[in-house]
Amino acid sequence: MAPDRHDAVAREYRGLAARYDRRWAAYVEASVRETLRRLPSGAAGRMLDVACGTGTLLQAVIAARAGGTRAGVDISPEMLAVARRRLPEGVALAVASADALPFADGSFDTVVSTNAFHFFRAPEAALGEMRRVLRPGGALVVTDWCDDDLACRVCDRLLRVSSAAHHRIYGSAECRAMLEGAGFEAAAVERYKITWLWGLMTATARRPA
Repeated sequence: MAPDRHDAVAREYRGLAARYDRRWAAYVEASVRETLRRLPSGAAGRMLDVACGTGTLLQAVIAARAGGTRAGVDISPEMLAVARRRLPEGVALAVASADALPFADGSFDTVVSTNAFHFFRAPEAALGEMRRVLRPGGALVVTDWCDDDLACRVCDRLLRVSSAAHHRIYGSAECRAMLEGAGFEAAAVERYKITWLWGLMTATARRPA
């Protein structure tokens, strides 16, 4: 992601951080719930949440699955400050972008990302970084808006001209192709509704063993 895009995302969420969870409560709750349902059953080891925001997914994972270590990165210090107040001290949090993760190769058993992929200016680079920090055989789970859904498609076109932070959303076939192009295997994409209007998709894949 280019520096100016980093700045645009950071600026947008600097002003949203304090009220983000209240403003988008139903949306965040639904997307976290659906992502949790699609995590692999063995995801109790080392987990990284990329673009973790205010830490709601990490909080839910900690409550649902005992044990393991958790970490999160986000481009917004203000969002991470909210996450820090919410999460246990043992959760490592860092300001970082998805395409430059500050972790060694093979550091995690599971990498997740929720409702952030449409901000990534260089999605292939981000997927490459997620693959790098996964151990061989590790799992990737990414939830985001889906261009196959009409409401998401309309919103995407509007945001491309009205929001400096927004980049674009992808269809399920595009998402699967990007995962495979980044070197993941067993790539699958599931589409579903969280309201009568709004649809999401969750992509799952593995780093080859």
